[in-house]
Amino acid sequence: MANLKDIQRQIGSVSNTQKTTRAMKLVSTAKLRRAEELAKRSRLYAVKMNQVIAEIAGRIKCNKVGGIDNRCFIDIENPKMVDIVFVTADKGLCGGFNIQTIKAVNKLLKEYKEKNVKVRLRGIGKKGIEFFKYNEVELFDFVSDLSSKPDKVRSDDFIQTSIEDYKDGKIDGLHVVYNGYKNMITQELHVNKVLPVDTEQFDCNEEQKSILEVEAQDEEHMLDSLVSKYVGYNMYYALIDSVAAEHSARMQAMDTATNNASDMVKSLNVKFNKARQAAITTELIEIISGVESMK
Repeated sequence: MANLKDIQRQIGSVSNTQKTTRAMKLVSTAKLRRAEELAKRSRLYAVKMNQVIAEIAGRIKCNKVGGIDNRCFIDIENPKMVDIVFVTADKGLCGGFNIQTIKAVNKLLKEYKEKNVKVRLRGIGKKGIEFFKYNEVELFDFVSDLSSKPDKVRSDDFIQTSIEDYKDGKIDGLHVVYNGYKNMITQELHVNKVLPVDTEQFDCNEEQKSILEVEAQDEEHMLDSLVSKYVGYNMYYALIDSVAAEHSARMQAMDTATNNASDMVKSLNVKFNKARQAAITTELIEIISGVESMK
């Protein structure tokens, strides 16, 4: 039978862990409320911007007018090199949040390897960076403290390299991979092809109602500026969406850990009571046996 002191020590240890996980859940819940509000406000702007840029790309493709030579709006059939930017958390204890993003990146890497396309892997978030370094996967560049504290200026600086290299023809595509916020209990994996701008959903044969017009005299730098803002905000929104999803995942993970700790304490209490009862029974038997031997 287990030693009573050992069981009591286990109960104390599990109870302390339960207090920690409960506190972490409360902290994540508070952080989630702020991050969720910011993500919701930013989502509308991101969606509208993507719709506008997709429509411009579609009109350029269909009408063959201004911007037709802009590389950001041209589908590249045989890419030679692409950038993959991933966003993971700087901390763990958030369930499968990070591993889902890592699996998606590995899948992309495998697909491009099979096509003999070179990949420049760019990382945001300590957990993803540590994983790929440990597995000896080359990282083109990385930043460790941006995913936990999204900053527009730093985000723009980071993604600017990919934007300029795409325009200069050094790379032929840009993907952003991250785990985003869907609701309090669900995260949604995003594998977004940011460059070139996707025009597949724009039907040239369908009459489109819009106030947008792309003219042949539209200056190249105007479209370049628009594309830079589109890519920059997509990167920033990915950070905002990811941090909200991270707090959501951690809140769920800590809630599960707290419940598991509670179940373990109950199980240990039953074990302790059985051990104590067995010890009492043993003592009684020894007393009775001693009395009987004295007769």
